[in-house]
Amino acid sequence: MKKVMVVGAGLMGAGIAQTCAQAGYSVVLVDVKKEYVEGAIAKLQTQLDKLVAKGKFTQEQADATLSGITPATEYAAGKDADLVIEAVNENLDLKKKVFAELDQAVGANAILASNTSTLSITALGGVTKRPEKCIGLHFFIPAPVMKLVEIIPGLNTAQEVVQQIQDFAKDIGKTAVLCNDYPGFTVNRLAVPMWNEAMNLVMEGLRPEDVDTAMKLGGNHPMGPLELADFAGLDTVLAVMTALWEGFKDPKFRPSPLLVKMVEAGNLGRKTKKGFYEY
Repeated sequence: MKKVMVVGAGLMGAGIAQTCAQAGYSVVLVDVKKEYVEGAIAKLQTQLDKLVAKGKFTQEQADATLSGITPATEYAAGKDADLVIEAVNENLDLKKKVFAELDQAVGANAILASNTSTLSITALGGVTKRPEKCIGLHFFIPAPVMKLVEIIPGLNTAQEVVQQIQDFAKDIGKTAVLCNDYPGFTVNRLAVPMWNEAMNLVMEGLRPEDVDTAMKLGGNHPMGPLELADFAGLDTVLAVMTALWEGFKDPKFRPSPLLVKMVEAGNLGRKTKKGFYEY
């Protein structure tokens, strides 16, 4: 693989594009509006400047990373990509639409990967004529920093494609774990019950900082569950919980009423400056 197209220039998509470019891949970053992509590139420039100032990157490395990313608003810009990584909003209908369009827009040998954290890879592959080349490749926020990726084969994913994605993950400096194609995969399957209980404790009267301190010092977690939920975005957390609840109908995945109310109020965590904490 030499060329990667990333679809979606949000926080996750931009981070994936940066990760791939840093590893020497030619990257096309696509979104529906020019200003979305240009905004992502501008933020990346600022982040790289900070890394250079801190001595973590050389100026040459920063320049090479930035020049390795081509902004675009059409899939045609990546029609010769070897790998396409979809990183749009966590909505099954939207992702199906994107996969169906990508199936028509890129070469027949290209692998289509989704960064979904919960949704069915089998269902996404099912809207294409290449289900054997569809796979889940779930990065974690922030993508350039977090070492883990989850690799999720669908029911029809070819084993050689799994191996190619495992090799790709290693090449971009990630540690990969294989997961089953069930809602939440591995990390979110484990995280959601903890998030729910943490939120229920706050609903019952505990302070968020006490809940987080308990898990950081008692469970040796680098971040408390509520800090992590604020960082991920409470709307994203609710979407993940809802997918697991609908997929398994297990009460441990039923979203906390407090979380539902906070999302309804628009208190989504860091990105709105207010969640379980104020920023």
